Amino acid sequence: MYRGNAVGVVVPAYDEARFVGGVIDTLPAFVDRAYVVDDRSNDGTWEVIRRHAARANERVAAPVVAAADGGASLDRRVVPIRHPVNRGRGAAVKTGYERALADGMDVVVVMDGDGQMDPDIMPAIIDPVVDGDADYAVGDRLAARDTRRGMPPWRLFGNLLLSGLTRIASGYWHIRDPQNGYTAVSADALAELEFDRLYDQYGFLNDLLVHLNVAEKRVATVPMRARYGDEESGIRYSTFVPGLSFLLLRDFLWRLRVRYLDGGVHPVAALYALGVVSVLAGAFRLATGVTSKNRSNRRALAGVLAGLGSLGGAMLLDSRENERLQVAAEPSASFERDAPSDPRPARGGGGADESGERGESASDGVTERGITRS
Repeated sequence: MYRGNAVGVVVPAYDEARFVGGVIDTLPAFVDRAYVVDDRSNDGTWEVIRRHAARANERVAAPVVAAADGGASLDRRVVPIRHPVNRGRGAAVKTGYERALADGMDVVVVMDGDGQMDPDIMPAIIDPVVDGDADYAVGDRLAARDTRRGMPPWRLFGNLLLSGLTRIASGYWHIRDPQNGYTAVSADALAELEFDRLYDQYGFLNDLLVHLNVAEKRVATVPMRARYGDEESGIRYSTFVPGLSFLLLRDFLWRLRVRYLDGGVHPVAALYALGVVSVLAGAFRLATGVTSKNRSNRRALAGVLAGLGSLGGAMLLDSRENERLQVAAEPSASFERDAPSDPRPARGGGGADESGERGESASDGVTERGITRS
């Protein structure tokens, strides 16, 4: 329990045999239950999860959480779950969310299975939700320049680009690090979401923010430091960036319709529409003028500039409309101490010997609703 709240942790894992054991072993003592979801890995991730989960559960001398209605209590601290087929990171998180809601967790945290997320700063991630200041909290590795030192340049560039697109699509203009998977959410906010509509792949985090905005949920950003070791990213940028861009465009249009059109035409929607039409029309006239060697393109250029002004006005007004949903949370103690962004230290998650172990059969669990559980 954390300040009277039952805390569940979802750990999505795919080919993380070297690190996921360490994540399980270093969960903070206040975590009531962890749902470690193997998204049908190709290495020994499932065996590592089961072994470390068994050890963690053996150390639990009494039920972790007593049921409020006097019914059956939770008797396992770590619950291993395995997808029968690979479904994507988003799908793994959704599986954990559903189990956490069913078990009556009050706050649900997500920590990836690659060990990049420092368990010691979990209280800072949870506090905005527990305090009632926010419905959802996300870590922010880009809060200050020195926090970016541990982030590889390509990831930093990708995060900056996607943060801009996500701000426009989601309406949370204070979000700097939407790709950060270290998050916390209240059970009440989760219960209002339609999981079937949420994206199953790596764009899940961005898609979730748009759905939270449509539901008018408050989102907090928590300054933290980037921490990378020798893990490899599972993202293929050649397909991820175009796919996520299309997803964000679709989400943006959906958010505009629900927030600014269903009850009548709102100025935000009108300005966006005017801006897009003006920019496209002006650009077409400029292109036509260049092709035909026509030098009188002042009107076309003025149309483009007017359109850009309309788009800027729409963004500014959208930001003001969503100010009440934007929360800046207190940073963790380690952030305030100006701790260096060292690479992630080795954690007791196994190593090559663990990733190569396949002594246990993956089919010895019980299959229910498409999920194999130990």
